[in-house]
Amino acid sequence: MKAIVISAHGGPEVLTLTELPDPVPAEGEVLIRVEAFGLNHAEAYMRSGAWGKVAAVPGIECAGVVEADPSGELAAGTRVVAILGGMGRTRNGSYAELVTVPAANVVAVRSTLDWAGLAAVPEVYATAWSGLFGNLDLRPGETVLVRGATSSLGQAAVNLAVDHGATVLATTRNPRRTPLLKELGATDVLIDDGALAAQVAQREIGVDAVFDVVGNSVLRDSLALVRPRGRVCQVGFLGGFEPVRDFDPIADLPSGVRLGFFGSAFVLGTPAFPLTDVPLDEIYAKVEAGVLRARPTRVFRFDEIVEAHRTMESGEALGKMVVTLG
Repeated sequence: MKAIVISAHGGPEVLTLTELPDPVPAEGEVLIRVEAFGLNHAEAYMRSGAWGKVAAVPGIECAGVVEADPSGELAAGTRVVAILGGMGRTRNGSYAELVTVPAANVVAVRSTLDWAGLAAVPEVYATAWSGLFGNLDLRPGETVLVRGATSSLGQAAVNLAVDHGATVLATTRNPRRTPLLKELGATDVLIDDGALAAQVAQREIGVDAVFDVVGNSVLRDSLALVRPRGRVCQVGFLGGFEPVRDFDPIADLPSGVRLGFFGSAFVLGTPAFPLTDVPLDEIYAKVEAGVLRARPTRVFRFDEIVEAHRTMESGEALGKMVVTLG
């Protein structure tokens, strides 16, 4: 099969198209013929070496058809999406014509979206849904601040929260992104200067929950901007991996405020966080109906993977990008 491998840790140019033996599914795995896959910052971290030793073939999600399922649960030819399950991290991932995935991380889909449309949804929407409604227990009428809202994950969170009936405050570092976030349904857009707590206090906005894609670099500020007994869920590290220096719960965690973390790469598809809990069919139906804006912002060919990673790292994607193999 054709596959893209990380030839050495480094920039996008280390991604190399090569030939590898076809994988064979073990018991408890599903073999998928990949039709398209989404691009994620996690794959750039793996490629660069920021996450240490990883699998040779990157890719943490895909859309395609079942080639073989030893359990007999999924018939050959079934349209599926697959998310995580160690793909790209502890096992070869989806940047390939064929991939084996733990069965718990494979979901049959009924959507009639094309392959690019299917691939634009799984990882970001499963993560956003889990963070918003699992960790944050977001309720209609509450106010949620999505920090890092122009990222594909942030946009998914804005989409889902607006559809749920929440008031959404979205943040961006670039004022030119304000119209995009307003189009997604954000009530207000804050320019993130690293001190949002002061902006929220000045505007007298009551924030019930924070969905934080930026991460450690702004954690103290995110904790400070929620109302008493508010909730914060950290789901990303767009601001870098540097730990929060000298974090002291007594001094830095306001009384009553709940802080949680959702690490999708490590838990989605496990018994504690089954993919069956995520309403992917409902999400796809809303994408088809135009209720959720989840179409890919750009589609690349398989042999354009280096350009795709360069575009992703430039910050100019303005949404989810995908690669198709057809």
